[in-house]
Amino acid sequence: MEGIQLSVEKTGVKNSISIIKVGGYIDTTTSSELEHALGSLLKAGSHNIIIDLGNVDYVSSAGWGIFISEIKGIREKGGDLKLVRMIPEVYEVFELLEFHYILKAFDSIEDAIKDFERSISGLGESPQVVEVEADSERQPAGAAAKGYSEKADTGPAESIEEKVTRIVTLNPDISTVQIVRMLNTPSYGNIKIGWFSLWKILKKTGLDSKKKRQELSKK
Repeated sequence: MEGIQLSVEKTGVKNSISIIKVGGYIDTTTSSELEHALGSLLKAGSHNIIIDLGNVDYVSSAGWGIFISEIKGIREKGGDLKLVRMIPEVYEVFELLEFHYILKAFDSIEDAIKDFERSISGLGESPQVVEVEADSERQPAGAAAKGYSEKADTGPAESIEEKVTRIVTLNPDISTVQIVRMLNTPSYGNIKIGWFSLWKILKKTGLDSKKKRQELSKK
């Protein structure tokens, strides 16, 4: 695989928006360069960030992990990170991994800038993005209405992989963010886990897509 190409530019009112344009492949060998570029912006106090993936042909788990690991801190600073111009193959993975519950994606840089400017001016709605970290002990939103169930922990202690598998078996249509929240309830030992850590478990157990989770419930 070829390397990665990066460039950073400023735009928006008072140059309040930073755009990182990326080209090539984002994998384990190149992701550190993207991480460094993003980290430099954050250290400089730039928290309104657009990642232009229009010339990116592939994003590995290491690349996705950079966006996920930084998004909570960025939003706590009043900013956001938006992805734009993903090619169909990259967007397919983005949607398959259910990142659309966490990150906002746009077809163009212009659309992402407009969304930022609406937020900055206070005219736009707050981003309808689910929180990455589980921060409560309640059931997933709409759990009662959708019939999500919890089974009290009894018998031998379960590993976190076994608990995740049990949640998926009981609730085949559940999203990954909802799994995070269910793990952080008394019935599952109040386990606090980040989304990306959960994704690694789902990958390990072969449940890293909604289709696979639905197939498990049919066995």
